[in-house]
Amino acid sequence: MGKLPKFVQIKEVGPRDGLQNEKKWVSTESKIAWINMLSNTGIKEIEFSSFVNPKMIPALSDAREVGKQISRNPNVVYSALVPNQKGLEYALEAGIDGASVFMSASETHNQKNINKTIQDTYPVLKQVIEEAKAEGKHVTAYISTVFDCPYEGNMKPDAVISICEKLLEYGVDDLSLGDTIGSAVPSQVETLLDDILKRYPTEKVILHFHDTRGMAIANIMTAMNYGIYRFDSSIGGLGGCPYAPGAAGNVATNDVLYLLHRMGVETGINEKRIQEASLYIQNQLGKILPSRSLLASGL
Repeated sequence: MGKLPKFVQIKEVGPRDGLQNEKKWVSTESKIAWINMLSNTGIKEIEFSSFVNPKMIPALSDAREVGKQISRNPNVVYSALVPNQKGLEYALEAGIDGASVFMSASETHNQKNINKTIQDTYPVLKQVIEEAKAEGKHVTAYISTVFDCPYEGNMKPDAVISICEKLLEYGVDDLSLGDTIGSAVPSQVETLLDDILKRYPTEKVILHFHDTRGMAIANIMTAMNYGIYRFDSSIGGLGGCPYAPGAAGNVATNDVLYLLHRMGVETGINEKRIQEASLYIQNQLGKILPSRSLLASGL
């Protein structure tokens, strides 16, 4: 383990991972206004929606409209979740810069989430990855439940690595490793990274922590000590997984920034604007968001 990175790159997943589990509909106009606010915070990548079947994720059924109407900041990458070839067609039509494919390290969670076995998922993702790359798009692979599964319990690093190998073979640019149920503790992060970083450079690895048990910040600190400098987070702590019972939202972007900036780690992100965007979506949803930094600000 070494020194903390001087710069950390945050990918904002609130508009996708944050909203996907919300029961209250946020209008297309409000989503667009919110993403436009996020585009002016200094964040370099925003996952703006998901092109899964609208029946599966009704909250994001307006993905195409959102993608077509947001004001594009040339310094921001606009990516989206893409499950299959049809989803990729719609995503390309909406103007994605990057495609995020997804599967689980756990067989049971994969079947609950995608309705396919891991083996049957590979050819679907291979097609999406190859077509997205042919269109010049950056491709990130989300691998869920890399630490624990709500159905199978603790996951072994070998199960994660075998999936990483396949997806890299297909041409993905990055691997985003997800603590989907927010159960991991720093020792689990160390165990996985000890194996992962023997095989892949830190530049390929992104970590995606949910904060169900309040461990996300501790896990981020652990990962940074391994040289990891790329993390997903969700403004205000929005989020949850429809197929991971009890999972809370992603670690709050606000809280990650509080940690990093006060430790002298640069992000290029304006905290005040993040707080303003948090209050905007909080008002749209009509509920208090769980970010500790937002709550402590008294705004």
